Amino acid sequence: MEFNAIYVIVAREFKKFIRERSRLFSAIARPLLWLFIVGAGISRLVTTDVGVPYIQFIFPGILGMTILFSSMFSSISIIWDKEFGFLKEILVAPVSRFSIVIGKALSGMVVSTIQAIIILALFPFVGFKLGILQIIGVIIICASLSFSISSFGILLATFYESYESFSVIMNFIIMPMFFLSGAMYPVKLLPEILKVVSKINPLTYGIDAIKHVLFPFEKGKMSPDFLFIIDIGIIIISSIIFVLIAGKAFERRG
Repeated sequence: MEFNAIYVIVAREFKKFIRERSRLFSAIARPLLWLFIVGAGISRLVTTDVGVPYIQFIFPGILGMTILFSSMFSSISIIWDKEFGFLKEILVAPVSRFSIVIGKALSGMVVSTIQAIIILALFPFVGFKLGILQIIGVIIICASLSFSISSFGILLATFYESYESFSVIMNFIIMPMFFLSGAMYPVKLLPEILKVVSKINPLTYGIDAIKHVLFPFEKGKMSPDFLFIIDIGIIIISSIIFVLIAGKAFERRG
């Protein structure tokens, strides 16, 4: 029963994503704009001491941006479900609230990972030469990060009743998460107070993990902000915490 509930939720969200082609286009257009227009422009003004071109440096951050926006906006479906009564039908079903959260998080993970793969396919145009193991490694990290961010978005969405109110998250959560994640500049260059904020941001560790896979640190081209094992550990732990808290939040509202 629990598996069937998870499958139905994931299948429903995936079908919605396939049918809404404009959603896919807008989700891909944003990172492309930042990568080839904003990134290319800033690269002419900023010189980095990380040993790689700036447009390559921000490529992991652009993957993180794709995951962040896609995963968070996938959570909006919960608010739509509230307004149209679908969520109430799910909540009265004899399934665990955690199954609902996991199903929603997995659906956000699938959608976000697909979009991240599309952006990742642009790596030759950015100057990367990646092997198959590197590509698989980045995809696995993107999927794990997508699940974590989707779980976080679901947790936030449980406290909002209307689509309009959810837009507040855009300005006060999503954008700060992006800019304080090491996407556009190394975390070690941030002021001390912002470093503290960055260290509680799960996106920071996801982007850093992608950098570990993409850049040959052993050759001195880049220096990571954290150890790879710490990056993976934080992503996994944050996913578990978000799912547990979101599940409890659903139980209280059920």
